[in-house]
Amino acid sequence: MTLLRRVIRVLSAFLLVTAVGTIGYRLLGFGYLDALYQTVTTITTVGFREVHPLGPLGQVFTMALILFGAGTVFYMFGVLLEALIEGHVHQHLERRRMNNRIERLRGHVIVCGWGRVGHSTAQYLSGLGKEIVVVDRDPQRLENLEFPYILGDVTDDAVLEAAGIRHAQALIAALDSDADNVYVTLSSRALRGDLIIIARARTESSKSKLLRAGANRAVNPQLIGGSRMAAFALQPNVAEFLDVVMHDENLEFRIEEIEIGPDSPLLDRTVADAVPRHGGGALVLALRADAGRFVANPVGDSRLRLGTVLIALGTQPQLDSIRDSTRATDGAR
Repeated sequence: MTLLRRVIRVLSAFLLVTAVGTIGYRLLGFGYLDALYQTVTTITTVGFREVHPLGPLGQVFTMALILFGAGTVFYMFGVLLEALIEGHVHQHLERRRMNNRIERLRGHVIVCGWGRVGHSTAQYLSGLGKEIVVVDRDPQRLENLEFPYILGDVTDDAVLEAAGIRHAQALIAALDSDADNVYVTLSSRALRGDLIIIARARTESSKSKLLRAGANRAVNPQLIGGSRMAAFALQPNVAEFLDVVMHDENLEFRIEEIEIGPDSPLLDRTVADAVPRHGGGALVLALRADAGRFVANPVGDSRLRLGTVLIALGTQPQLDSIRDSTRATDGAR
């Protein structure tokens, strides 16, 4: 039984004993205040005086009240002292506030595993303004964490539910073990068929397993890190430009992807007549249709079909203008 539950139960028992004592003395002819006063002084064993003389029935009732009430009071003081000393009540209230905050989140990202990869991922997403929920089984890793978190084994479906998987936009499986990442991917895909799942693969042989388990992407951080180092060695300016555009929050220009939805005014429009009007100068670097093939530097008469993804370069206001236009309703056309 948790400490807070013990506190609630012992307080309930104290109130019950006080109510029974007060009612008992009322039946013995005491007034309301006198009955309450007699009850409190009796169960706390203070025993200043008897408000009114007690007959045999009153004496028997008082002795029974002392036996049951005094034990309850002493136990209550012990539990309350333990709660104050250990601070469990405060911790529980903090946990409840955090759980309530997580329950209210919509479109957040769940980061499973608070190691170096999970930490870097969360910092980048936070810089983009995304809400983060961290899940890890090691309490030491979660000390003084700035993000909402769930302490528990992420392979447990109940822990994923507590992290708000029903309302999350994406899940990052960044656990230390490939086997755990496969298990988390399977569980997450079973709970949410439309969830975006990005899984960490420590070895190349695990990538195919993670994809079969339901991950949208399987990423090997060591391989990506090595490729970036090689790119900086061979094409430093290109690599630095892409790195800065994707990761530098202070740069004016950014690269983002924008999907054409069924209610978008850009649906069935061309790149030439739609993007300049809505984007105000944003550059469309590529298109990706449902088939998954990228079309780099699309021509001006390329049609924007349903599900087409634009890869655009521009300032944040330019990109936001295109993104806002894709979310408009048919009535706004």
